Amino acid sequence: METNVYEILKLFAVFLLGASIGSFLNVVIYRLPREMSIVYPPSTCPTCKNRIKWYDNIPIVSYIILKGKCRFCKTDISIRYPIVEFITALAAVVSYLKFGFTLDFVFTFYFLASMIALSFIDWDFKIIPDEINFLGVFSGLLYAGIKSFQQGSFEPLINALLGGLVGSGFLFLIAFFYLKVRNIEGLGMGDVKLLAFIGSYVSWFGALFTILFGSVLGLVASLYFMKKQKEDEIMKLEIPFGPFLAMAGTIYLFFGEKIYNFYLGGF
Repeated sequence: METNVYEILKLFAVFLLGASIGSFLNVVIYRLPREMSIVYPPSTCPTCKNRIKWYDNIPIVSYIILKGKCRFCKTDISIRYPIVEFITALAAVVSYLKFGFTLDFVFTFYFLASMIALSFIDWDFKIIPDEINFLGVFSGLLYAGIKSFQQGSFEPLINALLGGLVGSGFLFLIAFFYLKVRNIEGLGMGDVKLLAFIGSYVSWFGALFTILFGSVLGLVASLYFMKKQKEDEIMKLEIPFGPFLAMAGTIYLFFGEKIYNFYLGGF
């Protein structure tokens, strides 16, 4: 019984940690694409510019207490804020359940938190900031380097390098084809760099799976949103690719071994 209570308390602590990181991600999502500092000034209401007190900045809870409105000007607070906090908290819990308090937990949660931030930014602004991608690639190579040192083998580091190169290289060729042959920018360079980030975590096969499955997810979403659009507005519809690559990469990160064995297990 005591063990169960202890495990529940640990899960709750991990959930709180994730929600707190999610609160920071909200700052990143709002400020980074607007080229604002993510450190200063402290959190303020975008409408009335009043500084948000600490007790109004408690992840998830404050939104419920304030009934989704600013304490000062009563402007509606976007439901996205508690959603990001909740998703990030779940990401922390899932990472902990899979890896426990280990190095794998730290890097996996970092990966997931980055995917959450860049997905929301890409959805709103159709860009993926270099800061997220470059730090992501660095973290992936660092993670692989540590594992190589622990295992006494260069295999993890080689897989990370191949994953980044294969993923970004393949997507770059697709983008180059669209630009030269069809004279349109079918993919942004942010997506190419994102594949370098994801590939550094999931290896070359995971990177290819991410492109394939991410494309399927993107196609399904595009068909859905096309049905919602008026006929004369369909050609203006822009669906960012980043969130679907992030989802596909996350799926492979957690289920990569089963996916790999399903496709290549017989070879």
